[in-house]
Amino acid sequence: MELVTSTPTVKAPAERFTGDVYLNMIQTPAEPARLAAALVRFTPGARTNWHSHALGQTLHITDGVGLVGTRDGLVVRVTPGQTVVCPPGEEHWHGGTDTTLMAHLALVVGDGTGDGTTWLEPVTDEQYAAALAAVSG
Repeated sequence: MELVTSTPTVKAPAERFTGDVYLNMIQTPAEPARLAAALVRFTPGARTNWHSHALGQTLHITDGVGLVGTRDGLVVRVTPGQTVVCPPGEEHWHGGTDTTLMAHLALVVGDGTGDGTTWLEPVTDEQYAAALAAVSG
């Protein structure tokens, strides 16, 4: 057994996120394990870029209210205690609403060469506004 002390909170890289997003790494992949786990906090309006994961991603909402959207236009509103499973290869994004923060645990199993994440372009303000409208109706 190993007790791991708290990791410092770092600001997420601007080339992968819109707005202010903060990360606390919980687990980084170390052979033979391949799990990457992080606590991710999104301020209102903040969100990831479009991205996918070779082996999928699990998001467990811990605080606030957020959105998770896919390329086909599906958007879900998420609240504490809910879990979203994004299947392998599905392009998606996630973040806070325009008025609330959202925090989640992000769990990814790496492919042996890293965490298997493919980062894509930012979610546009128009795409984000459409997602907000879709869940507020």
